[in-house]
Amino acid sequence: MKLVILLFVLVGLTSHAQQLAQYSQWSSNQFALNPAHAGIKSCADLHTLYRIQWVGFEGAPRSGFFTLSVPLPAKRKQFLSARHGMGFKFETDQIGQFSTNRFNLAYAMHMNFNKNDRLSLGLYGGGVQMSYNPSTTETLNPDPSVMRQANFLSPDASFGAWYNSTNFYLGLVFQNLIPTKWEEIGDNSRYRFHSNIYGGYRYEMNEKLTLLPALLLRIPPRGPISADLNVQVDYLNKVGFGLGFRNTDALISFVNFKFTDQFSVGYSFDFTLSKLQKVSQNTHEISLRFSTCKSQKSSTSACPMFE
Repeated sequence: MKLVILLFVLVGLTSHAQQLAQYSQWSSNQFALNPAHAGIKSCADLHTLYRIQWVGFEGAPRSGFFTLSVPLPAKRKQFLSARHGMGFKFETDQIGQFSTNRFNLAYAMHMNFNKNDRLSLGLYGGGVQMSYNPSTTETLNPDPSVMRQANFLSPDASFGAWYNSTNFYLGLVFQNLIPTKWEEIGDNSRYRFHSNIYGGYRYEMNEKLTLLPALLLRIPPRGPISADLNVQVDYLNKVGFGLGFRNTDALISFVNFKFTDQFSVGYSFDFTLSKLQKVSQNTHEISLRFSTCKSQKSSTSACPMFE
């Protein structure tokens, strides 16, 4: 079984080239996806999330991140002059015998065209540490190439762009900009360029309820495009719930509770639709968020995705 898991990992990395962790709660954790969100708010914003994918499937992915985003103090010569922000992101991803840790600093510039329209550009820069531990690998016959342990560090970089108006946003992210080879694992293995295109819209149903549809396209260098379509309902920026669909794998449900202006908890459940449901039907995510921002009022216009 352990060899099967290893083969599954290798096939996934080579044929589908999906080398990056995926999250169902991406629309509620924008900075973890896009460095252009660094310091976009006028306060410090801290997020953490952990994802347990395909529960009960040995070697299945376990992913998570911690992010901190803060605005940079600056004297603005004009009311709509550019603002700046910085942030930090740590992300861990383990699948089978492979584990990856990413450490990135972020810088972003936020430029307003008017009171409601804004363009933000950002960069992630840091390092990624990958390791391969063959201690749990079993083969029918001894294979020195499979049993060789590997651990290496390489540079990491991403670019992001974000545009938003009063009721919609659009995002573009380019990841793995430095195609470093995995020389300790294989001559043809390397980090490959990935891109994400996404957007969302806010529709105020009434004074208390807001409808928030969103779409994310993950575009790997090889293999099928993964599309996440989410529809959430927000009640007074206090409670949110919704459903989502991922074309490659799952039906998703969401819930989010904002206990105070500063603290909120989110949970999502993925029901597996692909052939993997024969061995696992459940994926879970839980997220925590702390912000120093204080809402001036509880209303549909206070949606955090548009701040």
